[in-house]
Amino acid sequence: MQLHEFEHYLNTLLKPEQIKDFCPNGLQIQGRDKIVKVITGVTATQALIDQAIAEKADALVVHHGFFWKNESYVIRGMKHKRIKALLANDISLFAYHLPLDIHPILGNNAQLAKLFSIDNVAPLEVGNALSVAVRGEFSTELCPQVLEQRISEQLKRKCLHIPAPSNKAIKTVAWCSGGGQGYIELAAEQGIDAFISGEVSEQTTHVAREMDIHFYCAGHHATERYGAKALAEHFNQHLPVDAKFIDIDNPA
Repeated sequence: MQLHEFEHYLNTLLKPEQIKDFCPNGLQIQGRDKIVKVITGVTATQALIDQAIAEKADALVVHHGFFWKNESYVIRGMKHKRIKALLANDISLFAYHLPLDIHPILGNNAQLAKLFSIDNVAPLEVGNALSVAVRGEFSTELCPQVLEQRISEQLKRKCLHIPAPSNKAIKTVAWCSGGGQGYIELAAEQGIDAFISGEVSEQTTHVAREMDIHFYCAGHHATERYGAKALAEHFNQHLPVDAKFIDIDNPA
């Protein structure tokens, strides 16, 4: 398919215009006009770009692209090497940050709900249909250790569990992929039993202990693999392209 057709499809699917973000969403680096092979991944690192080149990809679609708010405008060093490789090989770079977190089917949060068997997914921010953080519930109460084991097994990464002082069973849960630990207070204020995110901050431990909410830190990369993976599967089902998800491991 043509580049402009692929771009239109992605923007229609992920609707980046609906949400304010920290980077430009959509086509960031323009490559060749014809799209046959697509690689998806979490971050546009040199390692992923090199893999896309080896796969003879026409387009790379990622969650973390380039040109973040407040970063330097200068293209040198690491950024220069990455962009030069894309341009030299005529590969288009598409990036969708928050739009890929919040998509109700393909998004990182929606994919985590499937992995963890969470039902009745709804926005955590009341009145905001585009809430980056979401909430839901389990069909039956879980003991905190069972949820810890489920997260670790599904994401193939040992998660950090900061227990609620009451060690209460978990029926309701809220979560936000990536660096969404700041939403824990909002979850606790709503009486939710547990909160899951990809990162932990120093104050997160105190919030969990003082507001009696279980907190699970499951890894930024680990919680954001599944939107890009779902995109590749979606492309193969709905578009005349050959799409492949490539996971560049990251322990963070």
